[in-house]
Amino acid sequence: MRGFRSAGNIVLDLASAAPSVVKSIRQRDLLNTWLRLYARQQLAPAIWEYQPARLEEELSDLIYYTVDISTPTPRLTIQSEGTRISRAYGHTGKGVLLDDYIGPRLAPFVMPVYYECVARGLPVYSVADVDDIYGRVVAYERLLLPFQTDGNVCHIIASLKAFCEDGGFEIKNLMRRNDALPRPKLRAVIDRDLFHRAPGRIAAAELVEFADPAGVTTKIIELN
Repeated sequence: MRGFRSAGNIVLDLASAAPSVVKSIRQRDLLNTWLRLYARQQLAPAIWEYQPARLEEELSDLIYYTVDISTPTPRLTIQSEGTRISRAYGHTGKGVLLDDYIGPRLAPFVMPVYYECVARGLPVYSVADVDDIYGRVVAYERLLLPFQTDGNVCHIIASLKAFCEDGGFEIKNLMRRNDALPRPKLRAVIDRDLFHRAPGRIAAAELVEFADPAGVTTKIIELN
């Protein structure tokens, strides 16, 4: 299943995906914490419930937004932003509407994924290639996590990661270059397999078979 969101004259194709689409280990940790809260009632959690481990280590790559749905198009206001993200965009933006902060050049590429996150109340993941000031290709990975109150999405947390296969890159003004627009590689709504099982666990009442190295003796144990 695919969805479509538009901004200006650009229509973005949004794929359906499972949590495994997210490649960054840190972003997967953030997503797994969200999924554990979501699994209780199949609803986006409240933002005050969200307390992932090592959150302070991630703050430089996180942006918090409030969401106003009283208008036909949701309005997202930046409430905080990491220092790395400020460098990528060239200036800070606390208290500024997101579409004003990124400007009309980038809005058609950025805003539709946020609108989808608000509309669906589900995580949205996107990857785009951008060029730094030296022409090196940088993968820009964005994970959006929605949070609701009284059934409406009123907050979003964005985790933004940048990665270059060639090694180092220049993050300063990464998103403000005028000669090259982002090249979208993936846009997906995470709407499948919305659960999280901690690794290394064996389900209750699962049968596990043990055999000695020679294969002579076999035991079957039921774990409860």
